[in-house]
Amino acid sequence: MTAPRIGIDEADPTPAFEQLRRQITGHIASGALPVGAKLPPLRQLARDLGIAVGTAAHAYRELEATGLIESRRGGGTRVIALPPAEETPAYDAESLREAATRYIEASLAIGAPPQAALDAVVAALRAGK
Repeated sequence: MTAPRIGIDEADPTPAFEQLRRQITGHIASGALPVGAKLPPLRQLARDLGIAVGTAAHAYRELEATGLIESRRGGGTRVIALPPAEETPAYDAESLREAATRYIEASLAIGAPPQAALDAVVAALRAGK
């Protein structure tokens, strides 16, 4: 099983720790990070995302405070619970961007011009699909 993708969107005004917290919560809720899954060490996560270790630690502390993860010295940080339904995010920006990229690639593969692809998305949204 590959690790779920986590990223920081610098264009998003949401603080990096909150973006990280939301994404991890979403991955836990979706099952991409099941109970018992080990999260990356803080230093590795910070290095991979290009953020300060303190920022990653802030996100982990928030997740620990809600009871989703637990950190143990020498044992790492693991998922210990699922989030309550009201805290489960409907989506995360990275997942949405990936879905949009797949749609664009499919649209280009069938020869649709950009405006037609955009019009199809708008029409589908208006139809509730």
